[in-house]
Amino acid sequence: MSLLTDTGAAPDDAARTTATRTTTPASATTTTAPSADQQPSAASAKTAFPAPGSPATAAPEPDYSVLDNAAWSSLSGEHAHLAEGGDLVRRYPGDVSPFAAVRTWDDPRVWAAIIDLVGYDADFPAPPESVALPAGWVRGDLFAGVQLVETARLVGRPDEEAVVLGEADVPEMLDLVARAKPGPFLPRTHEMGRYVGIRRDGVLAAMAGERLRPAGWTEISAVATDERFRGQGLASRLVLDVVHHVRERGARAMMHAAANNTNAIRLYESLGFVVRRRNEFGMVHTPARP
Repeated sequence: MSLLTDTGAAPDDAARTTATRTTTPASATTTTAPSADQQPSAASAKTAFPAPGSPATAAPEPDYSVLDNAAWSSLSGEHAHLAEGGDLVRRYPGDVSPFAAVRTWDDPRVWAAIIDLVGYDADFPAPPESVALPAGWVRGDLFAGVQLVETARLVGRPDEEAVVLGEADVPEMLDLVARAKPGPFLPRTHEMGRYVGIRRDGVLAAMAGERLRPAGWTEISAVATDERFRGQGLASRLVLDVVHHVRERGARAMMHAAANNTNAIRLYESLGFVVRRRNEFGMVHTPARP
């Protein structure tokens, strides 16, 4: 499965992603569910979630377990219409997202299924280190990341300056991503969810949107700000706008960040997110063609 951990540079940009694909929990992974005072309760879901002055659908009690294999849950659920692959291995089309996922590493057929999907001499998200690789497979470097989930402290709100971005805006979105480097954003990434931006002086000053859709959750990603407009809190405003609309659907918000991106993590925590788990992400290289 593919998890591109967000790694941005400036707090106002919140995050940028490094090309590392997520896996099921590795032996080095630490999972920490939010504490009782951090977790949104059924009661707080009804009181803390709606933005002031606007109703929102109360989310049910969260199922954190789906976040352990977020890409698979997304590809086999709300994003099944985008998925390539079968019952064991799935991925997004190459012009949508580099994410890929396996249902389980316990099925010995998964190795052949990966090769069937991505081919020989190709990269794929690595399994946990406790899983032995077949002959010819090579494990690559590991990268540390964190997964953050919302708490009852997070209050989403619609932003009056935010405009919904679509296909016509893709050239501007790709240009902003190329300059701000929030991570992979491809010509059809906007099909994964709702993307919004703020325009200033006739240009796209900032953007944010929705990426993975594990059951009951929505990942916020592609948070980017043009360097000319940093320091104005645009990234935070757009994140809260996305949160508001995620909750209107009855879902909950989550994010990913590189473990060394302390600026972004502090920003997200100040908004009301909490680190749920710390992971090491990496890739394996499939064997050469026989």
